[in-house]
Amino acid sequence: MKRTIVSSLFSLAAMLSLPTLAQAEVTVSDPWVRATVPGQQATGAFMVLQSTDNAQLLGASSSLSKQVEVHEMAMENDVMRMRQVEKIELPAGKAVELKPGGYHIMILGLDKQVETGSSVDITLHIQNAAGQKEEVNVTAPVRALNSKPGQAHKGGHGH
Repeated sequence: MKRTIVSSLFSLAAMLSLPTLAQAEVTVSDPWVRATVPGQQATGAFMVLQSTDNAQLLGASSSLSKQVEVHEMAMENDVMRMRQVEKIELPAGKAVELKPGGYHIMILGLDKQVETGSSVDITLHIQNAAGQKEEVNVTAPVRALNSKPGQAHKGGHGH
């Protein structure tokens, strides 16, 4: 019996000393969604993401719409174009801003107006460098159509 307990303790000590795959902790600051006018079928969500370890934003979802995509605005042949991207790199310790005119989240296929003063729940789909996936839940306040970066009210954020 004594030998079994000692053996079990050595096994436990060996397991505890093995390296573990750490989840990247992604924090979200200043999330917001742009308000819409009646009949508008899309809007953008913006925020600042920072990960403790290298990670990627693979996508997002929202109860507001079934169609949510990660997009980028970029100049092509002197024309500003918006396109969907597969992922956004989140380098360890570096803030990545999702903003108008750059990377952002598009919420498409809206069937109702998104009004100033309300909020939108968004789930971010993250993958860490080891390939593990996690979700970060964000509650983003809705701001007026003419809101500019820096006119932020601090909103809810993920872990």
